[in-house]
Amino acid sequence: FDDLLVRAVNVLELFQEVRDRYAGVFRWILVDEYQDTNHAQYRWLQLLCEEHRNLCVVGDDDQSIYGWRGAEIANLLDLEKHFPEVKVVKLEQNYRSTNTILQAANHVIEHNRERKPKNLWSELGEGEPVRVLEVEDEHAEARFVAAEIAALVEEGFSGSEVAVFYRTNAQSRVLEDVLVRQGVAYQVIGGPRFYERAEVKE
Repeated sequence: FDDLLVRAVNVLELFQEVRDRYAGVFRWILVDEYQDTNHAQYRWLQLLCEEHRNLCVVGDDDQSIYGWRGAEIANLLDLEKHFPEVKVVKLEQNYRSTNTILQAANHVIEHNRERKPKNLWSELGEGEPVRVLEVEDEHAEARFVAAEIAALVEEGFSGSEVAVFYRTNAQSRVLEDVLVRQGVAYQVIGGPRFYERAEVKE
């Protein structure tokens, strides 16, 4: 994939007629997760946009986590330098979290060395206090979650009122193991259960 990207950039750099053709085809360009772009992707966009300058990017410098994979946060931080005519719109209102959660997030991200200032806020009120739990590994974490679910059901909550959110699908495996062993019924929303995945069955 990397070679395909680099070669595409090479073709656009070397052949003006190819660059003109694709710049004409892609007259409006939107890039999501722009904080995760690398230098080749930036150069590709630069070549495609140099005439029409119709580029819109969406990104969050505080969510840049792919530096180890070649992502360059400078692509986002220096956007105004690369495209001086750019208009920046900050999307600081959060529609999912309470202000307590967002204040905790603000306190964490304000320590990032290279970032654009922003202040997350919500109309959902203050909400419950943030609880932090430190566990030794993902197995201890799964046991804790299963115990919390059991406690809620014992208090009278229905299982359909309990949800567990995780960042990546890979995190579900250990949790599903523990829930199965403890006889806790569950349903995975937005993806298959770990043991129902084709690669796991094989």
